[in-house]
Amino acid sequence: MILVSIFDLGFKHPDKEEEMLRDFYFLGLAGGLVSILIRYFIFSLKHRFKVMIFDWLFVILFGVLLLMRIDVLRENFPPLEFFNQMMFVYITVLLFFIREFATFELKYNRTLLNPAQLFIASFLSLILMGTALLMLPKATVGDISFLDALFTATSSVCVTGLIVVDTGSFFTVFGQTIILILMQLGGLGIMTFASYFSYFFRGQTSYENQIMLKDVTNSEKIGEVLGVLKKILSITVIVEFLGFILIYFSLSKTEIAEISDRLFFSVFHAVSGFCNAGFSTLEHSLYDPAFRFNYPLHLIIAFLFLLGGIGFPILLNLYRYVIYLFKNSIVNFTNKKPSVHSPWVINLNTRLVMITTTILLILGTTVFYFFEYNNTLAEHNWFGKIVTSFFGAATPRTAGFNTVDTGALNFSTMMIIFLLMWIGASPASTGGGIKTSTIAVATLNFFSLAQGKNRIEYHRREISQSTVRRAFAIITLSLLVIGTSIFLIASFDSDKTLLSIAFEAFSAYSTVGLTTGITGDLSEASKVVIIFTMFIGRVSMLTIMIAMLRRVRHLNYRYPKDEILIN
Repeated sequence: MILVSIFDLGFKHPDKEEEMLRDFYFLGLAGGLVSILIRYFIFSLKHRFKVMIFDWLFVILFGVLLLMRIDVLRENFPPLEFFNQMMFVYITVLLFFIREFATFELKYNRTLLNPAQLFIASFLSLILMGTALLMLPKATVGDISFLDALFTATSSVCVTGLIVVDTGSFFTVFGQTIILILMQLGGLGIMTFASYFSYFFRGQTSYENQIMLKDVTNSEKIGEVLGVLKKILSITVIVEFLGFILIYFSLSKTEIAEISDRLFFSVFHAVSGFCNAGFSTLEHSLYDPAFRFNYPLHLIIAFLFLLGGIGFPILLNLYRYVIYLFKNSIVNFTNKKPSVHSPWVINLNTRLVMITTTILLILGTTVFYFFEYNNTLAEHNWFGKIVTSFFGAATPRTAGFNTVDTGALNFSTMMIIFLLMWIGASPASTGGGIKTSTIAVATLNFFSLAQGKNRIEYHRREISQSTVRRAFAIITLSLLVIGTSIFLIASFDSDKTLLSIAFEAFSAYSTVGLTTGITGDLSEASKVVIIFTMFIGRVSMLTIMIAMLRRVRHLNYRYPKDEILIN
């Protein structure tokens, strides 16, 4: 029925054909209801309570649809007339699809695909499916070329935000919904959703799947994988829902008149913000004249993409720390037993990321404020200058929204933005870049070498050599990819300035989405370069190399060490 829904939503149909499609939906859902009832009452299959709630929700929705098809009831009961019948149909079909699809066991065979190859394949599959959906007639107002659809799908899945056509005016609500889904699946990874729903309905998963998910969720122990997966999805749902509520109430009727439009705007920007995608239904993003001075909206979206970009391991570690403090405060208040001291509740990774993030935000905000005070900040009041400076320092770290005209920024400000874009967000987050922990380890290594140390020490802990090697490999490969991208675009579009080309390449690799305004004017060859740059930036060049090269399993020997002249 999902294929029928795509055919229904993606193409225009005459009235008679639409009537046939409605009947097909109803018969298909009726068959689904019968299959569920047979499982419960004939085969006596036992399901978990959570799954039973899912099934009962489907039964209730189907019952409402059944009532809607009775003309007499619909005419005499106003609520049935108020609700959109087809919207109920699509929601019920989606619910049934998830229910049935998730019952299939997700089998992962490490001999066919290693985790890196599976990670890359999932993104490629999602991009190609997104491209096909965006090329459906009813997804766009006019015709869209394959390259522009591929560019938009890649930008959505890689949560970049660079666009070649205006999202709000060129794509219909159906097309924008596709982009919304691609952003959500791309931000967290389609394997995260598929694995969790499979476990949710089946109640179990294989050992191979848990090993794969350990790499996806960055869990320390295999036994914690499913718990971490559940917490990641819970955090996403809670934060995006709160973001949706806050964004909705930050809007006024003068900005968006219709309630349905405000609801969709809020959902779209809550997902785009948390996933660090940078897509907006506004032509000039948040720099749009009607939203330029809506500072509460700017702050809400800024905190959304900061939470999304700080990394799930960090959020989970901070959550454990809050629970630890809460429990100890209760113990101290009751005085029934001594409080429990648990050292290193905040682990080294969290300390390093939080300190680096804070330094970058303070430094970026201060520099943006002073360099742009009489330029792009001139039209704002004192409070607006602070908010816009904070937003301008936070958004280059892979968010992609803009509240000022990026092309009008001073050259010195652009250089700071280059650095912030390149560093990007934190590991295991929805953001890109080389990551805050990478630049932190590199900086600590500089000081360690200058002090004559043969190891890196931080906060009474020694950072492993494998971490240092990985950090410098990521830095080197990122500069190699960005440099190649700049060279190729400059060759294909020699009329563009080097500054605008470099800005585009850094933005694409770090999945930021900021632009000086040249994206839509690039040649087809340059657009292909940007597509590859966005993809490589999202999955990382190191992951691609791991997927391509055969892993050495055993190193039971060591050669004599020797020194190489470096300086």
